[in-house]
Amino acid sequence: MADAGYVVLIPARLGSSRLPDKPLADLAGLPMVVRVAQQASKSSAQRIVVAADHPSIVSACHSHGIEAVMTRNDHPSGSDRLAETAELLGLGDDEIVVNVQGDEPLIHPQHIHDVAQLLAKRENVSMSTLAHLITNLSDWLSPHVVKVVMDAHSMAAYFSRTSIPCWRDAITGQLPPYPVFRHVGLYAYKTGFLKKFPHLSQAPTEQAEALEQLRALWHGHKIAVHVSQQASAPGVDTPDDLARVQALFRP
Repeated sequence: MADAGYVVLIPARLGSSRLPDKPLADLAGLPMVVRVAQQASKSSAQRIVVAADHPSIVSACHSHGIEAVMTRNDHPSGSDRLAETAELLGLGDDEIVVNVQGDEPLIHPQHIHDVAQLLAKRENVSMSTLAHLITNLSDWLSPHVVKVVMDAHSMAAYFSRTSIPCWRDAITGQLPPYPVFRHVGLYAYKTGFLKKFPHLSQAPTEQAEALEQLRALWHGHKIAVHVSQQASAPGVDTPDDLARVQALFRP
């Protein structure tokens, strides 16, 4: 069976409380959002489009040969922004869209491919995403590391910033004696579901955790999880993150 085709959409928002103008941050002479698009181009995506909320992002992309569209600046999440983008691009309801975050310049192209193919193979699933094993205690305890619990069929049961599942007999300073998984914010959607996403009411769990994927679970949609043997590359959320990634791009 041939691999399914897919489109990569990259939401890019100029405003960021922790790192202003993040999509335009310089990485060895190129804006970060351009680096993300170039990395995504190493996957087998048929098309790569940046969904921007400011003309400066669109301009930066176009100047480096990256397709970009202008979207509204009031979207509450990246998925909402991509829903508008899917409409603007006229994507068909059965097409697969992969949401690559605009602050992941080191994303593994294979991960992009994996989540797209997982969605194509699973029936009655609205989304797919990525996870990998947590191997150190600091990640397990950190509220900045999102965890996912899955069922026997690798379907997401819940996502949280807290350490789930709870280890009732926890031993201080140790990881649980069972596998625990870090969720990576990489999503694939069928376009028909993506277009419906903004019309779903926000979930109380989504508001509490600030995790948009919980909206889908709240409304009964299924999310398949690809468990990768390869950990995700570091993203950029803070000035310290940016400095570390900039160092990796230096010749």
